[in-house]
Amino acid sequence: MKLVIEVEGMCCKRCAERVEKKLRLLDGVAGAKANFKKGIVFVETSLPFETLSSCIEGAGFAVKEIRERKGIFN
Repeated sequence: MKLVIEVEGMCCKRCAERVEKKLRLLDGVAGAKANFKKGIVFVETSLPFETLSSCIEGAGFAVKEIRERKGIFN
């Protein structure tokens, strides 16, 4: 499933790269792309929300919301 995660505390490209790297290390994550300017991470995974949340918080950031990605190009 494709998800959008709103993350608080990403202030630069290096922060976004750290979140992406931590998520990609999880078994079950097919891809992760972070945008620090918008404070969001796009993730393709089969993992539960709690696992993703704890991974991001382990990287030093706060998770505001996790939702399924919906849109025309889903």
